[in-house]
Amino acid sequence: MSFLALTGRTFLVFGVANRKSVAWAIGRTIEEEGARVVYSVRSEERKRSLAELLGGRPVCVCDVEQEGAAERLAAEIGPKYGPLHGLVHSIAFASYADGFKSFSETKRADFLQATTISCFSLVEIARAFKPHLALNASVVTIGISSLLVTPDNYGYMGPVKAALDSTVRFLAKSFSADTEVRFNVVGAGPLKTSASAGIPGYLESYLYAEKLTYRKRALETREVADAAVFLLSERSSGLNGSTLVVDAGLGSNYFDKEVIRLAMRPEAASTAQRPKPKSQGPKD
Repeated sequence: MSFLALTGRTFLVFGVANRKSVAWAIGRTIEEEGARVVYSVRSEERKRSLAELLGGRPVCVCDVEQEGAAERLAAEIGPKYGPLHGLVHSIAFASYADGFKSFSETKRADFLQATTISCFSLVEIARAFKPHLALNASVVTIGISSLLVTPDNYGYMGPVKAALDSTVRFLAKSFSADTEVRFNVVGAGPLKTSASAGIPGYLESYLYAEKLTYRKRALETREVADAAVFLLSERSSGLNGSTLVVDAGLGSNYFDKEVIRLAMRPEAASTAQRPKPKSQGPKD
């Protein structure tokens, strides 16, 4: 038996968009551990585009932006594949159709849409699938490594991800009344995915984050997936309502000497080190 003991179990994974998706990396790792994975994608068009990637695996469609979509999916697949031993919520969306704007210029419709898809969808999914979950199932969502930083190009998704983090704790408390279902977050550092590529200026942020990791090498999607699969297993039974940060150390390395040197620039550093002339008072 493997350490994670997932053989023979069934998991539902939301959010596969392409082979670079975190959801796809998680699904593959679960399968490698001997478990069955049911995939949920956003649309019939997405399902067709993933036909080759997902092969003969069971794939269903659920557009979480549509009210009632989670309930319909649960009614469709819950009796067929349940009891489910875990859910993976790897869903996020932000609209940059009008170009990137300062946070204070965020439109109500954009903020509410992002919150519905990226955060509240977890509440609806959890509620809909509760009757089809094993008593000690595990629910994992993908968040961000720090809710305190304020990157200019992340805009309103920062507050939305903060809401997701809080939502997980409240779901954990709510479900504890009559189940042992656990809810946890993987707080991932910047990753090279297709979704992140749509964020304005993301490449510069990604390269900057890489320089802040202790190892000077960017976080890999596989590493986030491995953490998620651990949280899905009973080996993480002591974790509930928690955020497991996976960032290769960047959150603790703000004052890396190399990053400081590059930020200050050689010409600025030389100016700063040049002795200032002594002030002269009025002549007699």
